[in-house]
Amino acid sequence: MNTTSDDQSPATGPDDACRTRVVLDIVGDKWSLLVVRQLKDGPRRFTELKRAIDGISQRMLTVKLRSLERDGILTRTVHNVMPPHVSYELTEMGGTLREATAPLLEWSVAHLSRIDEARAAYDARADTPQAP
Repeated sequence: MNTTSDDQSPATGPDDACRTRVVLDIVGDKWSLLVVRQLKDGPRRFTELKRAIDGISQRMLTVKLRSLERDGILTRTVHNVMPPHVSYELTEMGGTLREATAPLLEWSVAHLSRIDEARAAYDARADTPQAP
């Protein structure tokens, strides 16, 4: 493995910086992070995830689960029972993503009321355009 002399991390090529945007799309996507968060305690069924993630549509949840499976973040297991059911579980890499993003999600929850207050104060000012 090639490493740089400064930080001992793997050497990166010119395209790697652009390719990291793909990973950042996962981290920056609210639905993906909420799915990952819901899987922290182990496998969950589709309906459990749908109920736990407020505001996500069935179609969007399906799209996100497929995308996260494709990226190696979670696994999909079909259980051969009657009636058959499917469960989703974080992979090892998905677990590390959950660990890495947990502080961000905790920060979001901790600051919701302050953000709401700041938005209300901003919107109340006469000299600012209203948010869409």
